[in-house]
Amino acid sequence: MTDLTGKRVAFLATDGFEDSELTSPWEAVTAAGATAVMVAPAAGSITGKNGHSQSVDIVSSDADAADFDALVLPGGVVNADGLRMDDASVAFSRAFFAQHKPVGAICHAAWTLIEADVVSGRTLTSFASLKTDLRNAGATWVDEEVVVDAGFVTSRTPDDLPAFNAKVIEEIAEGAHAEQTA
Repeated sequence: MTDLTGKRVAFLATDGFEDSELTSPWEAVTAAGATAVMVAPAAGSITGKNGHSQSVDIVSSDADAADFDALVLPGGVVNADGLRMDDASVAFSRAFFAQHKPVGAICHAAWTLIEADVVSGRTLTSFASLKTDLRNAGATWVDEEVVVDAGFVTSRTPDDLPAFNAKVIEEIAEGAHAEQTA
């Protein structure tokens, strides 16, 4: 197994996240030795659409991408829609691309990255209903289990989590990618 000891991974979400798309990658990166940190627009805790509650470690407005090695964005319609309306969360997401750090986004999470203006020229996947949004934002959308584009990992649905988790861990282990830009 890949060793991520010493790595800090930010998970960015708000209420309405897809439970398994937060818990499965969280368990995967921590099992590999990384420290997972929950970042959200408000303090306290957030609740997934199926009831999973997660304590917030730091609010988006206080979070600095420089303090982390990677970012994971779980999906969920309500979650992604809420994050893309939060300027601090959008700026936090964009900063990972500007710093060439690995980013994983699954399902509807790409909405936040459209708002961050980091998908143009990239090849990625997502939940199928985002296909037109992503193409309109300049991305090449493909219907595949997992897509990696210079440190940027994307997947479609919870069914893709095993492949998504494996690639997220691989990209975190590799570290910065010069081609990963904002």
